[in-house]
Amino acid sequence: MTVNPFLISADQLAREIGHPGLSIVDASWYLPAQKRFAHPEYLAGHIPGAVFFDQDTVVDPASDLPHTLPSADAFAEAAGALGIRETDTIVVYDGLGLFSAPRVWWMFRTFGAKDVRILDGGYPAWIAESRPVETGEPEIEPATFKASFDPSAVASLGEMRTIVDGGSRQIADARPAARFTAEAPEPRAGVRGGHMPGARSLPASDLSADGRLKSPEELARLFAEAGVDIDAPIVTSCGSGVTAATINFALASLHKSDVKLYDGSWTEWGSRPDTPVEGGPASPRT
Repeated sequence: MTVNPFLISADQLAREIGHPGLSIVDASWYLPAQKRFAHPEYLAGHIPGAVFFDQDTVVDPASDLPHTLPSADAFAEAAGALGIRETDTIVVYDGLGLFSAPRVWWMFRTFGAKDVRILDGGYPAWIAESRPVETGEPEIEPATFKASFDPSAVASLGEMRTIVDGGSRQIADARPAARFTAEAPEPRAGVRGGHMPGARSLPASDLSADGRLKSPEELARLFAEAGVDIDAPIVTSCGSGVTAATINFALASLHKSDVKLYDGSWTEWGSRPDTPVEGGPASPRT
């Protein structure tokens, strides 16, 4: 069986806790409708040695969008304050299994970390195996994170306009299907329903089962059924740039690298009066 270099099992992580050069990151984040609160849950229990990464604060403060990437210097400062170095083996997990961890996995890689993995099954798998937990805030020894931004990982609004106009990349939309078709409203005020012309619907939740990434064979089938050619360039999108990264993670697990993430995602595109929007299912391929 092929080993996924971007996943780590609870058993393997348990053996490596305490080793030099290992950083464990709780990347839990929830939608308001989920009525869960990431930091209080972290304080109530987390994997020993894990630090809490706040996706709502490690952002660009000048942007009015919810999860825009910060500058490389700002990310380096935030990561360093958590005791993380870019040379570490960084293990990321979340409280749902595979929901918000891929965004932080993607952020660390975008800013130059080379060995970033996601805990298979996340915190639920850790707890299900009756593994030890810690509570409260840990004592953190600050470190130096040398960030190097990879612009090829990110798509801007301007680039998305070009993609929509010319079709240079496939657009894979990770939002729930009903939001893609505009049958369900967007959760953010002032954001239209629907999708970008030419986009394909591939809900992030379809890519996992019980909080674990599906098999390569299942993933390849899901991409094909969605009309996404994994051997051609792809850009991912979602509501605010969080769950889109689950598609990026799945594609990396399939050894695909020509993939960008639209950081502004639907919150940016759907809130503007000058961007084209379609409703209903994805248009047939021409």
